[in-house]
Amino acid sequence: MDTLTLANAEVLRSADVSDAREGHRQRRFKRLSLLLLLALMVLVLHDVGVVAWPHLGAPSWLGTYLPAIVLLAVLLVSVLLPVIGAGRSPHVLYRPEETGVRLSDVKGADVVVEEVVKTLNLFLAYRTFNERMGGNPRRAVLFEGPPGTGKTFIAKAMAAEANVPFLFVSSTAFQSHFYGMTGRRIRSYFKALRKYARREGGAIGFIEEFDAIGGARSGLGTGNGEGLSGVVNELLIQLQSFDEPSTSARVKGAFIDLLNRWLPAGRVVKKPVSQAPNILVIGATNRAGDLDPALMRPGRFDRTITVDLPSRAGRRDIIDYYLERKSHSSELDTDECRETLAATTMGYSPVMIEHLLDEALVWALRRGSDRLSWEDLQRAKMTTELGLAQPTAYAEQERITIATHEAGHAVTAWLVAPERKLEVLSIIKRSVALGLLAHSEPEERYTRTRSEIEGLIRIAMGGLAAEEVFFGDTSSGVSGDLQAATEAAAQMIGSFGMGHSLISLDAARGGGAAVNIVAKVLSDESSRAQMDAILDRARDEVRTLLSDHSYLVAALRDALLEREELIGVEITDVLTQAEMRHATPVVDLRDGRGAITKSRSGTE
Repeated sequence: MDTLTLANAEVLRSADVSDAREGHRQRRFKRLSLLLLLALMVLVLHDVGVVAWPHLGAPSWLGTYLPAIVLLAVLLVSVLLPVIGAGRSPHVLYRPEETGVRLSDVKGADVVVEEVVKTLNLFLAYRTFNERMGGNPRRAVLFEGPPGTGKTFIAKAMAAEANVPFLFVSSTAFQSHFYGMTGRRIRSYFKALRKYARREGGAIGFIEEFDAIGGARSGLGTGNGEGLSGVVNELLIQLQSFDEPSTSARVKGAFIDLLNRWLPAGRVVKKPVSQAPNILVIGATNRAGDLDPALMRPGRFDRTITVDLPSRAGRRDIIDYYLERKSHSSELDTDECRETLAATTMGYSPVMIEHLLDEALVWALRRGSDRLSWEDLQRAKMTTELGLAQPTAYAEQERITIATHEAGHAVTAWLVAPERKLEVLSIIKRSVALGLLAHSEPEERYTRTRSEIEGLIRIAMGGLAAEEVFFGDTSSGVSGDLQAATEAAAQMIGSFGMGHSLISLDAARGGGAAVNIVAKVLSDESSRAQMDAILDRARDEVRTLLSDHSYLVAALRDALLEREELIGVEITDVLTQAEMRHATPVVDLRDGRGAITKSRSGTE
């Protein structure tokens, strides 16, 4: 193979791995042909009388002692077999055709796939890279990222693309309460990798939850029989064992050593140099920071590939991929619906997206349909994030209070942050939530301005302010809202430099531990006073806003009391109709920082 092909290829189809596999196949065929030829020669010599088969007769004592021999053999097998089997490699072997996935099935991770293809090409062209270019092949790669992002999926796709055996093993399968057995299983696993790699031209090993056996050594450890330190030491040794010769090579070497003892110095026979098998070990973890530093040095895990949560565009690709395979209504074939779904699933992993669609299919089945709809997706999303709906017979006044509270949130969001998309408004109890307002950004954002954070604080204050305006009192239902508002205000003061000081309290870390930013802010008198001022100002502004727009709150409250749950445009339709019935002037709450709160029907 030429180096230009290696540099420009996507995934190499004709590579050094294929050449090695073909060479090994031809050698097996030659050995089999030789054995068959020898057997044929013996048969021919027997027919012509040159060779005679010996007559074998059973000894006379065999019948007397046969039962005792059989019993002894059974006892030996019963005792020895579990011990012998306990040290076997615990891997599960997948042939390329058994994985069922390809890199084309990996969606929402284009950067990761690009890096994986480069790694795969180095694996496939290992001989070219080593012999012609002098490079050392990549031996091990670490996939790190949150759970459900597709680390195992990508590894299986790599094995299928490379057309080599895939040896999957979970870290817990190595562990044993017998002393020394964990290390023995690790050695057996790497021995199996070397065997398959020599036979097939290459092999990929995948270790799931790698941190369970590769954690940092902080002492002797007690995680298993020989301790964590001994397990990590064994891993370090085995990751350097790829050059270990095979059993047949060691036997030949021993024979040559014996022969050279009788030969003069100038006539000694040179040992053949055994070629290292082509192995790629992939470790997967969502706790890369807990791994032992010795594992991460060059020559062991040479590269760390972060498989992160997909972006909005990536989630759209994943949604398209799964919807092609799941029965759905025609409304979900529009770009608008799919873009909205991608926007509202920020923070979802590929597995979570697939689970969401499966849950939507369950909701479709319950309503007697054979295909999921947009409404099914919304119900599935609420079920996934908040739990199942729990029909609760509220007292009448409590029901009115909850509906008013949630309507206050929605109206505040409508007036303060008109760019936000109102998704679900409900007074149906789910888990610990008596009601909810779900709203999202129109575009995916990773940063927020001061005015945007203050807008979120105002939305959180909407329920409390609505209760004060309509009832002159507040309920215990505001606790979750105050918690969210307090955390946002604490981040403004302690993390984002949006208070009177630019000092970051996040810098006050001890031993790498995370900072409780709320506790840090509350412990400082000046910072606490600033946080109080932010929350009080937001409450006062929202209370004034809802007093002037109480008709909007009343309209949403009545709609909730009638229907219990409003989804998407149902919320905005109620608000728009209420505005049409009541002409609303502009309400300008311009503060010292230039933030403006206005009604939808007004103009700046």
